[in-house]
Amino acid sequence: RQCQGKRWPERQANSFSSIDIMRGSVFLGLVMTHASCFNIARHPPQQAISPLRKLRLASSPVANVREPALMDEGIFKFNKLIIDSVYDVICFFYSKNDLSKHSIEDVSSRFFVLETVARVPYFAYLSVMHLKESLGSRVPGDSERMRTHYAEADNELHHLLIMESLGGNTSIIDRSIAQTMAFAYYWYVTLVYGVNEQAAYHLSELIEDHAYNTYNKFLEVNEAKLKEMPVPQIARKYYEQDDPYMFDTFCTVKETNEVGEFSARRPKLDSLYDVFQNVRDDEREHWKTLCNLVQYEDMKGIGAAVESTKAAPPALVEA
Repeated sequence: RQCQGKRWPERQANSFSSIDIMRGSVFLGLVMTHASCFNIARHPPQQAISPLRKLRLASSPVANVREPALMDEGIFKFNKLIIDSVYDVICFFYSKNDLSKHSIEDVSSRFFVLETVARVPYFAYLSVMHLKESLGSRVPGDSERMRTHYAEADNELHHLLIMESLGGNTSIIDRSIAQTMAFAYYWYVTLVYGVNEQAAYHLSELIEDHAYNTYNKFLEVNEAKLKEMPVPQIARKYYEQDDPYMFDTFCTVKETNEVGEFSARRPKLDSLYDVFQNVRDDEREHWKTLCNLVQYEDMKGIGAAVESTKAAPPALVEA
């Protein structure tokens, strides 16, 4: 069947319009971007011997165990300086952590800021991966990794929605601080991820480690109060009512139960304490995935345990 409607006006074969020139410029730019984009190939991480610091995986097959890669000491220290500094600034301005002295709205403002910033790296990863894919990159396993990063971003979004439902975003000052930090951090992570994936994943590993410990301390201090508070509807919808596909997708490192069987997390919410406990455990899942990506370039990992990334001694880096 032929398409009906107006036909484009015919042009002479040797004539070039400004549109043709613009298209040619765009094409040339894409070719140059494509060439520069893949000058930096994905290499296996450097191999070396080497509360949320280490998680033993009892069921890991010994035959497949690999030693975790260590990070360049300079990058490791620089990443830690950035994340620790930002975290310390947030904790300085948002120091309210005791529900016996402050309202849930005041306390959740800190979590609102943290969650706004913590979800940004997953957008950055996806942006770079989509660009490389559009320019022809077909690295095995990237499609699965993109799905996982999207599921992680969706999970962090629901953490943010929970904090908003608790009143954490009521202040325009808090919203402005969170959004400004998120905007700047997005572009920074995008740049780092385009050059060094391991370094970018390590940034998020440090953030998720802080997030887990922050929520864990909050639960310890406020257990009694939190168990008296109701479950927000958005939390019940996400954890109990929605299709668990997205939830299961970001849980890449399965753990065994008491009898040695792998079990999927199926949260049950009776109070606000359970909500924060599940948010904390979600951060742990992200941390496990990120540790494995930094150390093995594999979301599920190939080691006998999940543990925080370590810096390589200078002698090993030089060698």
